[in-house]
Amino acid sequence: MSTTISEIPTMRAFDVEVRAVRRLGPSFVRVTFAGEDLRHIGTGGPAGPRDLRVKLLIPTSGHPLPDLNAWGFSQGWYREWLALDESVRGAMRTYTVRAMRPALGELDVDFVLHAGPGGADGPAAAWASAARPGDRLTVVGPDGRHPLTVGIEWDPGECRRVLLAGDETAVPAVAAILEGLGPDVEGEALLEVPHAADRQEILTLSRVKVTWLAREGRAHGSLLQPEVHRAVRLVQRPVAAVDDIDIDAGILWDTPHHPTEAAAPRPCEVGGGAAPCLDERCYAWIAGEAGMVRDLRRHLVGAGFPRCDVAFMGYWRRGRAELT
Repeated sequence: MSTTISEIPTMRAFDVEVRAVRRLGPSFVRVTFAGEDLRHIGTGGPAGPRDLRVKLLIPTSGHPLPDLNAWGFSQGWYREWLALDESVRGAMRTYTVRAMRPALGELDVDFVLHAGPGGADGPAAAWASAARPGDRLTVVGPDGRHPLTVGIEWDPGECRRVLLAGDETAVPAVAAILEGLGPDVEGEALLEVPHAADRQEILTLSRVKVTWLAREGRAHGSLLQPEVHRAVRLVQRPVAAVDDIDIDAGILWDTPHHPTEAAAPRPCEVGGGAAPCLDERCYAWIAGEAGMVRDLRRHLVGAGFPRCDVAFMGYWRRGRAELT
């Protein structure tokens, strides 16, 4: 009996265990997950995982995790999981895939350790800081049998000039994106991290210049924001005021996608008017703390970036629990 595409869910749960744990710097730890199921995870195709997001389901001590595949991934699966008792359902957090090796059944996730007065902040960071080979959890990610790989936002279209900017939570995504770019892409990648020792080697064929900005105790965003302002100062012309976003009312997430078919450029807003997405434009990808991302969004769109050429993602919000 054959299975049609419509019968294959875009997502599935993968049962994995920790194969290795490696500290990358004061603020980062890489956990390599392994599992036979990971041979069937969606990889994003020839372009690689880019900024592919997966959900990690972390068990509560003494309680097995629910079998999400038995439920199926219909539209209401998350509400069903949320309705379970907290001690049974565990904690769910969203992370970017740093690297995938499906032939080996392996997946790397880099965790940021938000050290504070009480130690690692949040269930995922706390779990990662104590992770050991053999520890188990569940990864929810794209089903490789389906032609659509869900969870990827990076979409520069035909743009060959790019600007990537983010804090430490964006480092894994930016690194994965850069590793997949070819020599025809140029631009800048600006990464603000807590310490100079958090710098990482990123291999890329592109002509994107990577700049690391180490806070060393300075305010979050204080180095990244002026660098983004510098990078875009002469790129676009100023336009009218930009609409504001209430980052406390929901998740800051604005990631337009370009059409895949060969067609006329898609019109998009520039200030109060409209213009096509042209090759010479610069595609901007901004991620990190929501308040900082909101301010950078206001600056870029106000500087003349068409809304169809900018992606803004609030990965976390200062003073609030991690977003799922």
